Amino acid sequence: MTNVLVVGGAGYIGGTLTDQLIAAGYNARVYDNLLFEERYLKPVDFICGDVRDQAALLPHMKWADTVVWLVGLVGDGACGLYPELTEELNVESVKWLVANFNRRIIFMSTCSVYGAQDGLLTEESPFNPLSLYARTKVVGEQILGDRAIYFRLGTLFGLGDQFSRIRLDLVLNLLTVKACLYGRMSVFGGEQWRPLLHVRDVAGAVVANIGTPHVGPFNLRTENLTMSILAERIATLVPGSVVERTEIKFQDARNYKVSADKARDTFGFAPKLTVEDGITETRDLVQQGRIQDASSPRYSNTDFLRPIFLPQQGPLGGEIIPLRWKTK
Repeated sequence: MTNVLVVGGAGYIGGTLTDQLIAAGYNARVYDNLLFEERYLKPVDFICGDVRDQAALLPHMKWADTVVWLVGLVGDGACGLYPELTEELNVESVKWLVANFNRRIIFMSTCSVYGAQDGLLTEESPFNPLSLYARTKVVGEQILGDRAIYFRLGTLFGLGDQFSRIRLDLVLNLLTVKACLYGRMSVFGGEQWRPLLHVRDVAGAVVANIGTPHVGPFNLRTENLTMSILAERIATLVPGSVVERTEIKFQDARNYKVSADKARDTFGFAPKLTVEDGITETRDLVQQGRIQDASSPRYSNTDFLRPIFLPQQGPLGGEIIPLRWKTK
């Protein structure tokens, strides 16, 4: 049985990935610091630890046949709160990974590496990162080279699993919740493009590539949509909601459409979940009262991390900063 270590596996992607690994017959183990969670309830081998505690992590790397690297701060806002820590987690940890693991590596990158470009972008399109988050992913890919397969993920949406928190700082999830709670969605500009991708389809792509020899970058997306069209689809599925448009440009300047043909042709990537599936499941979650406080900071990476990170600003000095990063 193949041993698969999911580093950072208690998060939004890791939750559904762990479920799919187990369902596919893999021996999964999760290493995570539970930064966003207060508990870990999945019936799977779990180690609570900080990825920077290399002595604690290394024995589990030796155990693994495949490592899925979900480590790092995610999102422009979250990464901007603490640039030094972002560099350590998103770049330095990847250097350590390459130096200490010589088997199968599956790495998460982002379509944000393309920034703002016209036309349908492929894996050969130039980088144009507009944020620290995107720049660290470019560097991570360059460090890995042909040592790993890395997925450039579209903007995620949908529900991952029954234990992990839903993220409400992702555009489809956020607009759907606002449509349900307030009956309106604000769209700034609206003509900017995003490649949308259901979180459970990310996990499917990972599982499909545990045993393949494929390396290098692969774009993953379900559908390219403008923000205006996305909001209109949400309004259709949340009756009574309206779209409020303004020509004032939002501070997020990203604008890109991507092709996922390479992933389709190479390993048969075919998303199983549609944009409408994501809207519907998020809508139902809200309408059933399963989210009691949609404004809670725990649903947003940036809002949750701000009060934790800002008091910690200063040189890292190589020390394991406690924050809420438990080690065992």
